[in-house]
Amino acid sequence: MFSSKNLQNVLLAITVGLFTPSTLAQGTVRISELSPIDHHYMNQQKTVLDDLARRHLGARFTGNKGRDLGVLQRLLDQKHVGPSQAEELQAMGIILGELLARDLDMHWVIYQDNLGRSRALRYRETDNYLFPITMISRLRAAGNNKPVIDIYERAYNTIEPLTERLPFQ
Repeated sequence: MFSSKNLQNVLLAITVGLFTPSTLAQGTVRISELSPIDHHYMNQQKTVLDDLARRHLGARFTGNKGRDLGVLQRLLDQKHVGPSQAEELQAMGIILGELLARDLDMHWVIYQDNLGRSRALRYRETDNYLFPITMISRLRAAGNNKPVIDIYERAYNTIEPLTERLPFQ
C-alpha cells in the first residue's frame, strides 16, 4: 500500500502526466505513430489557440519557448481561457508539448492502454513518455493555478536526466 506521502506523489504525477507506462498501465500498451487525422486535429487546435492569442493579446505562437510560455500564461491570467474550456486548455497542452518535443528530442506518438488512447511525447524509442495535452487542463480543472513555466520545467526536469549527453557537454 502507499503511505500518505507516496499517495500524494502518485496523484500529483498522474495529474500532471509525468508517469512512465509501467507505473500506470495494467496490461498491454500499444505505441503507434500519429495518424493523419491526429496531425490534422493537433494543427487545427494550434490554429484555434493562435487565433485566440492574436485576437485577445495581439500575440502569436512562434516556437520561441520564453515567448510562447508567456503567451500561454497571459491567456490564463487574463481569463481568455478558463478552467471549464477543456478544448482550449488541451490546445495549450499541444503548444507546451511542441516546446518540450523540440527541447528534449521527443516525438509525438499514440499511447494506447486499457485506459484509452492518448497523444503522448516519447523520448526516442524508450519507455519514457509525457502527456502534455492534459498537463494544463487537469491542473486548472482541479483549481490548481500553477504557472505554465513551472509545468514546463517539471516536465522538462523529468525527462532531461534521461537524455544522452554529447561529448564535452
